[in-house]
Amino acid sequence: MQILLVEDDTYLSESLTEALIAQHYSVDWVWDGESAWERISLFSYDLVLLDVTLPKLDGIRFCQRLRACNYFIPVLMLTARDTSLDKIAGLDSGADAYMVKPFNLQELLAQIRALLRRGQAKPMPVLTWGKLQLNPITYEVSYERLPIHLTPKEFVMIEALLSSGRRVLSCNAIIEQVWHVREAPEQKTIKSYIKNLRAKLKAVGAPRDLIETVHGVGYRLKALD
Repeated sequence: MQILLVEDDTYLSESLTEALIAQHYSVDWVWDGESAWERISLFSYDLVLLDVTLPKLDGIRFCQRLRACNYFIPVLMLTARDTSLDKIAGLDSGADAYMVKPFNLQELLAQIRALLRRGQAKPMPVLTWGKLQLNPITYEVSYERLPIHLTPKEFVMIEALLSSGRRVLSCNAIIEQVWHVREAPEQKTIKSYIKNLRAKLKAVGAPRDLIETVHGVGYRLKALD
């Protein structure tokens, strides 16, 4: 699971990052709201841990922008503001949960697990990108209704790309979603899987560059006409 931590307190950020990594989460940390927005635009996250008082773009406005742009990532707000009005403002801005600093680490981890479970419990819609279609229930992938036969890891990888669309998936994000931590491959293995996916897509009529390489960053799907 990929978590974006948005917190301007360096000591707290380092402590939280260490604790989350120990729980086998992947963590990206940024210290201001604008940097967080750039990361959300480029990468796919399963959860955002968000401070309210931030430089450049505060947590309330960040969350409002997130929901206005139809990002449904679970958001857990972390803040020293503990009045009822502050909590109402945070939840009304689009946050899913609200914890007041200082907080108990085990309670925070339990909240994270609950929000991640809630996100995974959502209905599984058929994913489409132009003529490409993936049904997560029937485990079928097709292009212009022509079936594409994929290995289990190829299926999860194309599912991750379809879920991200034009947002870039880094190699680390792909590894997190496709492989177990103990068997994480090298980045050249990711390139090999992408090459195989492109070949199978091309064989049913899809453009070879349907999966784009964003050099030095990762992969995403080609913009639709």
